[in-house]
Amino acid sequence: MNGAVSALLSILDLERIEHNLYRGHSPQDGWQRVFGGQVIGQALVAASKTVDDGRQAHSLHAYFLRGGDPSVPIVYEVESIRDGRSFATRRVVAVQHGQPIFLMSASYHVDEQGLSHQIEMADVPPPESLATQRELLAASIDSLPPVVKVYFQRDRPIEVRPVEIDHYVSSTPLPPRQKVWIRVNGPLPDDPAIHRCALAYASDLTLLDTSLFAHGRRVFDPDLLLASLDHAMWFHRPFRADDWLLYDQDSPTVGGGRGFNRGLVFDRHGRLVASTAQEGVVRLNDGRD
Repeated sequence: MNGAVSALLSILDLERIEHNLYRGHSPQDGWQRVFGGQVIGQALVAASKTVDDGRQAHSLHAYFLRGGDPSVPIVYEVESIRDGRSFATRRVVAVQHGQPIFLMSASYHVDEQGLSHQIEMADVPPPESLATQRELLAASIDSLPPVVKVYFQRDRPIEVRPVEIDHYVSSTPLPPRQKVWIRVNGPLPDDPAIHRCALAYASDLTLLDTSLFAHGRRVFDPDLLLASLDHAMWFHRPFRADDWLLYDQDSPTVGGGRGFNRGLVFDRHGRLVASTAQEGVVRLNDGRD
Protein backbone atom coordinates (compact mmCIF):
# COMPACT_ATOMS: atom_id res chain seq x y z
CA MET A 1 0.00 0.00 0.00
CA ASN A 2 1.45 3.38 -0.98
CA GLY A 3 1.96 6.16 1.51
CA ALA A 4 -0.84 8.37 0.20
CA VAL A 5 -3.44 5.62 0.62
CA SER A 6 -2.08 4.82 4.08
CA ALA A 7 -2.47 8.51 4.93
CA LEU A 8 -6.08 8.46 3.68
CA LEU A 9 -6.90 5.41 5.81
CA SER A 10 -5.24 7.14 8.76
CA ILE A 11 -7.42 10.22 8.18
CA LEU A 12 -10.53 8.01 8.15
CA ASP A 13 -9.45 6.08 11.26
CA LEU A 14 -11.09 8.22 13.94
CA GLU A 15 -10.28 8.00 17.62
CA ARG A 16 -13.20 7.22 19.92
CA ILE A 17 -12.96 9.55 22.93
CA GLU A 18 -16.39 8.93 24.50
CA HIS A 19 -19.78 7.48 23.64
CA ASN A 20 -20.79 8.94 20.23
CA LEU A 21 -17.77 11.27 20.33
CA TYR A 22 -14.82 10.91 17.94
CA ARG A 23 -11.67 12.82 17.06
CA GLY A 24 -10.06 13.18 13.63
CA HIS A 25 -6.84 14.74 12.41
CA SER A 26 -5.85 16.56 9.22
CA PRO A 27 -2.75 16.06 7.06
CA GLN A 28 -0.13 18.76 7.55
CA ASP A 29 0.27 19.64 3.89
CA GLY A 30 0.36 23.43 3.99
CA TRP A 31 -3.27 24.23 3.18
CA GLN A 32 -4.87 27.06 5.16
CA ARG A 33 -8.20 25.23 5.39
CA VAL A 34 -9.25 21.63 5.83
CA PHE A 35 -10.31 19.95 2.57
CA GLY A 36 -14.11 19.65 2.54
CA GLY A 37 -14.07 16.04 1.34
CA GLN A 38 -12.00 15.11 4.38
CA VAL A 39 -14.66 16.44 6.75
CA ILE A 40 -17.45 14.68 4.83
CA GLY A 41 -15.54 11.40 4.92
CA GLN A 42 -14.63 11.68 8.61
CA ALA A 43 -18.18 12.64 9.60
CA LEU A 44 -19.53 9.62 7.71
CA VAL A 45 -16.99 7.41 9.50
CA ALA A 46 -18.15 8.78 12.86
CA ALA A 47 -21.82 8.23 12.04
CA SER A 48 -21.16 4.72 10.68
CA LYS A 49 -19.41 3.67 13.89
CA THR A 50 -22.73 4.09 15.72
CA VAL A 51 -24.80 1.95 13.30
CA ASP A 52 -24.87 -1.84 13.32
CA ASP A 53 -27.09 -4.67 11.96
CA GLY A 54 -25.41 -4.49 8.55
CA ARG A 55 -27.03 -1.20 7.58
CA GLN A 56 -25.04 0.96 5.18
CA ALA A 57 -25.28 4.68 4.48
CA HIS A 58 -27.61 5.44 1.58
CA SER A 59 -27.65 9.25 1.82
CA LEU A 60 -26.04 12.23 3.49
CA HIS A 61 -26.84 15.94 3.55
CA ALA A 62 -24.24 18.33 4.90
CA TYR A 63 -23.48 22.03 5.42
CA PHE A 64 -20.05 23.64 5.69
CA LEU A 65 -20.38 26.33 8.36
CA ARG A 66 -16.81 27.55 8.89
CA GLY A 67 -13.42 26.85 7.38
CA GLY A 68 -11.63 24.05 9.22
CA ASP A 69 -8.26 24.61 10.90
CA PRO A 70 -5.83 21.84 9.83
CA SER A 71 -3.49 22.53 12.76
CA VAL A 72 -5.88 21.18 15.42
CA PRO A 73 -8.04 18.03 15.68
CA ILE A 74 -11.71 17.98 14.68
CA VAL A 75 -14.19 16.56 17.21
CA TYR A 76 -17.24 14.80 15.76
CA GLU A 77 -20.36 14.62 17.94
CA VAL A 78 -22.86 11.97 16.76
CA GLU A 79 -26.51 12.04 17.77
CA SER A 80 -28.63 8.92 17.22
CA ILE A 81 -31.88 10.37 15.91
CA ARG A 82 -33.73 7.14 15.10
CA ASP A 83 -33.21 3.39 14.78
CA GLY A 84 -36.16 1.86 12.93
CA ARG A 85 -36.67 -1.59 11.49
CA SER A 86 -35.22 -0.66 8.09
CA PHE A 87 -33.71 2.80 8.48
CA ALA A 88 -31.43 4.54 10.97
CA THR A 89 -30.73 8.28 11.09
CA ARG A 90 -27.70 10.06 12.53
CA ARG A 91 -26.79 13.71 13.00
CA VAL A 92 -23.12 14.73 13.17
CA VAL A 93 -21.63 18.06 14.23
CA ALA A 94 -17.93 18.73 13.65
CA VAL A 95 -16.41 21.11 16.22
CA GLN A 96 -13.18 23.10 16.40
CA HIS A 97 -12.21 25.86 18.84
CA GLY A 98 -15.56 25.41 20.56
CA GLN A 99 -17.58 26.21 17.41
CA PRO A 100 -19.36 24.00 14.86
CA ILE A 101 -17.64 23.99 11.47
CA PHE A 102 -19.78 21.33 9.76
CA LEU A 103 -23.21 19.75 10.14
CA MET A 104 -24.38 16.49 8.54
CA SER A 105 -27.40 14.21 8.60
CA ALA A 106 -26.96 10.65 7.32
CA SER A 107 -29.45 7.85 6.76
CA TYR A 108 -28.72 4.11 6.84
CA HIS A 109 -30.77 1.32 5.29
CA VAL A 110 -30.97 -2.46 5.22
CA ASP A 111 -30.58 -3.59 1.60
CA GLU A 112 -33.88 -4.78 0.11
CA GLN A 113 -35.04 -6.49 -3.08
CA GLY A 114 -37.50 -4.69 -5.37
CA LEU A 115 -37.87 -2.68 -8.58
CA SER A 116 -34.69 -1.47 -10.22
CA HIS A 117 -33.69 0.79 -13.10
CA GLN A 118 -31.02 3.38 -13.91
CA ILE A 119 -29.93 5.73 -16.67
CA GLU A 120 -27.06 4.67 -18.92
CA MET A 121 -23.46 5.69 -18.44
CA ALA A 122 -21.94 7.91 -21.15
CA ASP A 123 -19.75 6.22 -23.75
CA VAL A 124 -16.26 7.34 -22.76
CA PRO A 125 -12.71 6.07 -23.25
CA PRO A 126 -11.43 3.64 -20.60
CA PRO A 127 -9.29 5.16 -17.84
CA GLU A 128 -6.18 3.24 -18.93
CA SER A 129 -6.13 5.22 -22.20
CA LEU A 130 -6.21 8.65 -20.53
CA ALA A 131 -3.60 10.94 -18.99
CA THR A 132 -3.64 11.64 -15.28
CA GLN A 133 -4.56 15.05 -13.90
CA ARG A 134 -0.93 15.49 -12.79
CA GLU A 135 0.30 14.86 -16.35
CA LEU A 136 -2.18 17.36 -17.79
CA LEU A 137 -1.06 20.03 -15.33
CA ALA A 138 2.66 19.42 -15.93
CA ALA A 139 2.94 22.09 -18.61
CA SER A 140 1.51 24.80 -16.34
CA ILE A 141 2.72 23.52 -12.95
CA ASP A 142 5.23 26.36 -12.47
CA SER A 143 2.47 28.97 -12.79
CA LEU A 144 0.45 27.53 -9.88
CA PRO A 145 0.67 28.87 -6.31
CA PRO A 146 3.48 27.12 -4.39
CA VAL A 147 1.19 25.14 -2.05
CA VAL A 148 -0.92 23.96 -5.02
CA LYS A 149 2.22 23.03 -6.96
CA VAL A 150 3.47 20.90 -4.06
CA TYR A 151 0.02 19.30 -3.70
CA PHE A 152 -0.05 18.09 -7.31
CA GLN A 153 3.59 16.95 -7.29
CA ARG A 154 3.26 14.66 -4.26
CA ASP A 155 1.58 11.26 -4.24
CA ARG A 156 -2.16 11.66 -3.74
CA PRO A 157 -4.66 9.12 -2.40
CA ILE A 158 -7.17 9.69 -5.22
CA GLU A 159 -6.09 9.20 -8.84
CA VAL A 160 -7.98 11.42 -11.31
CA ARG A 161 -8.02 10.85 -15.08
CA PRO A 162 -10.07 13.50 -16.93
CA VAL A 163 -12.02 12.50 -20.02
CA GLU A 164 -12.22 16.06 -21.41
CA ILE A 165 -9.02 18.11 -21.27
CA ASP A 166 -9.88 21.43 -22.98
CA HIS A 167 -10.16 23.33 -19.69
CA TYR A 168 -6.59 22.27 -18.80
CA VAL A 169 -5.11 23.81 -21.96
CA SER A 170 -7.41 26.74 -22.79
CA SER A 171 -9.22 29.64 -21.11
CA THR A 172 -12.02 29.56 -23.71
CA PRO A 173 -15.53 29.29 -22.16
CA LEU A 174 -16.74 25.69 -22.36
CA PRO A 175 -19.95 23.81 -21.57
CA PRO A 176 -20.21 23.48 -17.76
CA ARG A 177 -19.77 19.72 -17.55
CA GLN A 178 -16.93 17.26 -17.11
CA LYS A 179 -16.30 13.56 -16.74
CA VAL A 180 -13.36 12.15 -14.81
CA TRP A 181 -12.34 8.64 -13.86
CA ILE A 182 -11.42 8.40 -10.16
CA ARG A 183 -10.19 5.70 -7.82
CA VAL A 184 -8.34 5.33 -4.55
CA ASN A 185 -4.72 4.87 -5.58
CA GLY A 186 -4.25 1.53 -3.80
CA PRO A 187 -6.18 -1.35 -2.24
CA LEU A 188 -8.71 -0.71 0.53
CA PRO A 189 -10.10 -3.12 3.14
CA ASP A 190 -13.25 -5.00 2.11
CA ASP A 191 -15.50 -3.16 4.62
CA PRO A 192 -18.24 -1.48 2.48
CA ALA A 193 -18.39 1.46 4.91
CA ILE A 194 -14.76 2.35 4.13
CA HIS A 195 -15.52 2.47 0.41
CA ARG A 196 -18.48 4.80 0.99
CA CYS A 197 -16.37 7.09 3.18
CA ALA A 198 -13.53 7.10 0.62
CA LEU A 199 -15.93 8.02 -2.19
CA ALA A 200 -17.45 10.75 0.00
CA TYR A 201 -13.90 12.11 0.41
CA ALA A 202 -13.24 11.98 -3.35
CA SER A 203 -16.62 13.41 -4.36
CA ASP A 204 -15.58 16.94 -3.35
CA LEU A 205 -12.37 17.03 -5.42
CA THR A 206 -13.68 18.27 -8.78
CA LEU A 207 -17.38 19.04 -8.35
CA LEU A 208 -17.21 22.80 -7.65
CA ASP A 209 -14.65 23.30 -10.44
CA THR A 210 -17.38 22.55 -12.99
CA SER A 211 -19.03 25.92 -12.17
CA LEU A 212 -16.10 27.75 -13.74
CA PHE A 213 -15.94 26.16 -17.18
CA ALA A 214 -18.65 28.36 -18.74
CA HIS A 215 -16.58 31.41 -17.75
CA GLY A 216 -13.17 30.23 -18.94
CA ARG A 217 -11.87 30.33 -15.37
CA ARG A 218 -9.83 27.92 -13.28
CA VAL A 219 -10.02 27.04 -9.61
CA PHE A 220 -6.50 28.46 -9.10
CA ASP A 221 -7.32 31.97 -10.40
CA PRO A 222 -6.13 34.31 -7.61
CA ASP A 223 -9.08 36.71 -7.91
CA LEU A 224 -11.68 34.00 -7.27
CA LEU A 225 -13.07 32.85 -3.94
CA LEU A 226 -14.44 29.31 -4.03
CA ALA A 227 -15.82 27.37 -1.08
CA SER A 228 -18.27 24.51 -0.66
CA LEU A 229 -21.48 25.52 1.10
CA ASP A 230 -23.30 22.21 1.23
CA HIS A 231 -22.97 18.67 -0.07
CA ALA A 232 -25.49 15.90 -0.64
CA MET A 233 -24.78 12.33 -1.62
CA TRP A 234 -26.80 9.19 -2.30
CA PHE A 235 -25.37 5.67 -2.46
CA HIS A 236 -27.41 3.45 -4.79
CA ARG A 237 -25.47 0.19 -5.18
CA PRO A 238 -22.38 -1.52 -3.73
CA PHE A 239 -19.04 -0.53 -5.26
CA ARG A 240 -15.31 -0.48 -4.63
CA ALA A 241 -13.65 2.92 -4.37
CA ASP A 242 -10.28 1.32 -5.21
CA ASP A 243 -11.57 0.39 -8.68
CA TRP A 244 -12.23 2.93 -11.42
CA LEU A 245 -15.41 5.01 -11.12
CA LEU A 246 -16.66 7.49 -13.73
CA TYR A 247 -17.69 10.81 -12.13
CA ASP A 248 -20.02 12.60 -14.59
CA GLN A 249 -20.56 16.20 -13.40
CA ASP A 250 -22.41 19.29 -14.58
CA SER A 251 -23.23 22.80 -13.35
CA PRO A 252 -26.79 23.79 -14.28
CA THR A 253 -26.44 27.36 -13.01
CA VAL A 254 -24.18 29.98 -11.43
CA GLY A 255 -25.61 33.21 -10.05
CA GLY A 256 -25.82 35.43 -7.00
CA GLY A 257 -22.30 34.44 -5.94
CA ARG A 258 -23.18 30.73 -5.82
CA GLY A 259 -22.66 27.80 -8.17
CA PHE A 260 -24.79 24.65 -8.26
CA ASN A 261 -23.28 21.33 -9.34
CA ARG A 262 -24.44 17.72 -9.77
CA GLY A 263 -22.67 14.43 -10.26
CA LEU A 264 -23.39 10.81 -11.18
CA VAL A 265 -20.93 8.07 -10.27
CA PHE A 266 -20.78 4.87 -12.34
CA ASP A 267 -18.56 1.84 -11.91
CA ARG A 268 -16.61 0.68 -14.94
CA HIS A 269 -19.37 -1.84 -15.76
CA GLY A 270 -21.88 1.00 -16.19
CA ARG A 271 -23.78 0.59 -12.92
CA LEU A 272 -24.92 3.85 -11.31
CA VAL A 273 -23.52 3.55 -7.78
CA ALA A 274 -23.88 7.09 -6.34
CA SER A 275 -25.13 10.61 -7.02
CA THR A 276 -24.03 13.98 -5.64
CA ALA A 277 -25.21 17.59 -5.51
CA GLN A 278 -23.41 20.63 -4.17
CA GLU A 279 -23.72 24.40 -3.96
CA GLY A 280 -20.66 26.54 -3.38
CA VAL A 281 -19.51 30.14 -3.17
CA VAL A 282 -18.29 31.35 -6.57
CA ARG A 283 -17.39 35.04 -6.33
CA LEU A 284 -14.65 37.52 -7.03
CA ASN A 285 -12.49 37.70 -3.93
CA ASP A 286 -13.38 40.86 -2.03
CA GLY A 287 -12.37 39.70 1.46
CA ARG A 288 -15.82 38.61 2.69
CA ASP A 289 -16.40 35.25 4.43
